[in-house]
Parts: sequence; structure tokens; C-alpha cells
Amino acid sequence: MAGEILDNRGRGEAGWSWPPIHPEGRKFGLIAAAASLFFGFMAWETIAWPLAFLTIGIFAFFRDPQRVVPQGENLVVAPADGMVTLIARVPPPAELQLDDGADSPGMGSEPVTRVSIFMSVFDVHINRSPIAGTVRRVVYIPGKFLNADLDKASEDNERQHFMVERQDGVRIGFTQIAGLIARRIVPFVKPGDIVGAGQRVGLIRFGSRVDIYLPAGTEPRVLKGQKTVAGETIIAEIGAAPVLEGVRL
Repeated sequence: MAGEILDNRGRGEAGWSWPPIHPEGRKFGLIAAAASLFFGFMAWETIAWPLAFLTIGIFAFFRDPQRVVPQGENLVVAPADGMVTLIARVPPPAELQLDDGADSPGMGSEPVTRVSIFMSVFDVHINRSPIAGTVRRVVYIPGKFLNADLDKASEDNERQHFMVERQDGVRIGFTQIAGLIARRIVPFVKPGDIVGAGQRVGLIRFGSRVDIYLPAGTEPRVLKGQKTVAGETIIAEIGAAPVLEGVRL
């Protein structure tokens, strides 16, 4: 049940259920299902069966499972499902650096740690806010559709920047980046909205990437090659800069 509190002492009820389909994807799935039924009725099975599998794939792509979001004052949770493919120190995007002229300071131009999460077509594509706070910016930038796994996709591809500010003034930026197949980025929030950590903020259709820009003095608690779960995996703890290593087995 959404809003239920669970803890590490056994409180709450756990169980598995079929994830709902996000409304953004229902129309695509229903169109494919209707086409499959039509060709099946016409006995054109060579077309009907591929369309049936396409219908299943579309509904699976737009699945929107519930997540148990860790609660902690300084925790930063993953904004996306996928694999950590890049970790680098870079300046925040230009659109998030400066004051926007409406009393909304930016993140500055000094390099910070960026964690890039690549989403394959098999991952859940609903993106979530890494922290609780006020949405200060939502900036859409048209662009190319290069492979989202490339570093230059951060600057060349179609993308959408978000900046969320906590009550204490700490700001985190994150960016939805379209990929080779993705052709639309859909926001669920606008500037001025109040969001909770792990709250749904948007989606990208069909394979893409999300970059998260951590505050100064904060380093990630994830490693390259690690899988993340949006709203559940702890990306970092604000103000903490651990040195971690992993071994590929």
C-alpha cells in the first residue's frame, strides 16, 4: 500500500504484485493490442503474433512498480533504474549553474561529481526525485539522439534538466537524456512543486540515461557497473565522501 511505513525491525507488510502500467503507456499498448486482435481475426497470424509480443513488450516497458524509499535526512536515492556507467567530476550543466533571475540560485560552475545511470529498454523508465524539496528548475533542451552511453550525450542529446532544493538550501541537479531510440521526455512536475524523495518526476520513452550532479563535498556510494533501483538504491549521503572499491566476479 502506498504510504505504508516499513522498517528494518519487521514493521509493515511485504508482498509481490503485478506492477501497474503508467497511463502514458496504456494508449500505446492498447493500440498494439487492438492491431494484434484485428490481424488475428483476419487470420493473418504472421502479423498478429509479433504484434501480440509487441503489446507485452510495451506494457512491460511502461510498468510502474511501487518502491520502498529509504528515509534519512541526508540520503540521496537513485533517480533511475539501470547501470552506473560513468562517474566523473564535471561542472554542472550551464542551465543549472547560474541564478535564473527569479531568486533561484544555481549550483555554481565548480566541478562536482556526476553519476550517470544508463537505462536499457528492459529497465523501468519512470524517473524519481533523489531528494525531498522544492523543484526550482525544469529546463528542456532539444538535441540529437546519440547512444546515451556516450559521455558526450550529456551535452549533445535531447535532454531535460531538473534542480531540486532542500529546505536548508542544498541543491541537487539531475538530467534525463534521450538515447538512440528515445524520442520523448515527459515531465510530471514543474518549478515550484514540492516533491518527496523517490517521488515520480518524469519518464523517458525507450532506452536512455539519467545524470545526477551531487553537491560539493559529496561522493557516491555506488560503483561503476552497479545496478540501481530508482527510489531505493542509495546513491550518496550528503556531506560524506567515502572511498569505495568493488571487485567484478
